[in-house]
Amino acid sequence: MRERTDLEDKLGILSRLDGELEDALTLIELGEAEDDETAIGEGEEAIRRLQSEAARRQVETLLSGEADGNDCYVEVHSGAGGTESQDWASMLMRMYARWGERRRYKVDMLDVADGEEAGIKGATLLIKGHNAYGWLKTESGVHRLVRISPFDSNARRHTSFASVWVYPVIDDRIQIEVNESDCRIDTYRASGAGGQHVNTTDSAVRITHVPTGIVVACQQERSQHKNRAKAWDMLRARLYERELKIREEKANADAASKTEIGWGHQIRSYVLQPYQLVKDLRTGVTSPTPSDVLDGDIDPFVEAALAQRVYGTEVEVEDVD
Repeated sequence: MRERTDLEDKLGILSRLDGELEDALTLIELGEAEDDETAIGEGEEAIRRLQSEAARRQVETLLSGEADGNDCYVEVHSGAGGTESQDWASMLMRMYARWGERRRYKVDMLDVADGEEAGIKGATLLIKGHNAYGWLKTESGVHRLVRISPFDSNARRHTSFASVWVYPVIDDRIQIEVNESDCRIDTYRASGAGGQHVNTTDSAVRITHVPTGIVVACQQERSQHKNRAKAWDMLRARLYERELKIREEKANADAASKTEIGWGHQIRSYVLQPYQLVKDLRTGVTSPTPSDVLDGDIDPFVEAALAQRVYGTEVEVEDVD
């Protein structure tokens, strides 16, 4: 039923675009026949809008991977830079939450570890929506921020790093077997700013998969039982994503891999001072408005990275100083 609904939606979009194009062409023809510049202008503007939407819809056809249609987990971890990087990690977490909200996806915070002074050491978001994983899967990697530090009394320019890791939520179609004897389960008290949402018992759960070193944690629920169940789901999803990555690396030796959170490994740079620019170091796509990007407007970067992954286009770009 899900596949049928998806196909019906795509056919409906194609039919609508075709109809709107015919209407725009008819409007231009009438405008030319009656020498009506306003009608011609409206028709041309409609065609430009259709062209833009058709380009976006074309990118959606690239989302044909095994798990592209699934929901996804987004993990953000601070890297080199101390308080600076922890603040940067919280900015990235907000960016992905805003991206999900823009698409009317449901965004849940599953786990967060607050920084000592500001920001976060790490966090896990669950983004629920059609093709959530397909859209965000190319966002995994190290993200670099350059700005005048709000935590430096001398107002010096600082460089901060944070890593993003995206993996799909697995559904009933995908069976992942996990041997519980290979896992270590720890419970701890949930963290937070205080109030009714902070537990007074050790209800938060952390599971470590010893053979792979994968660690997942959940503290969203008040019940340890519910947190444990969600943590197991997250672990199975991480193991599945790992298997997908192994397959991709076998098919493409140059596929991106998780690396050190620091210099030389970033996929995108966000420069706020002395000038403003966001530049993807894989595709060369740029934006002169970092404020919009950090507010969730990351679609141009996502679409270009998806196209590069599917078509194998190599783009040589220079690093952002």
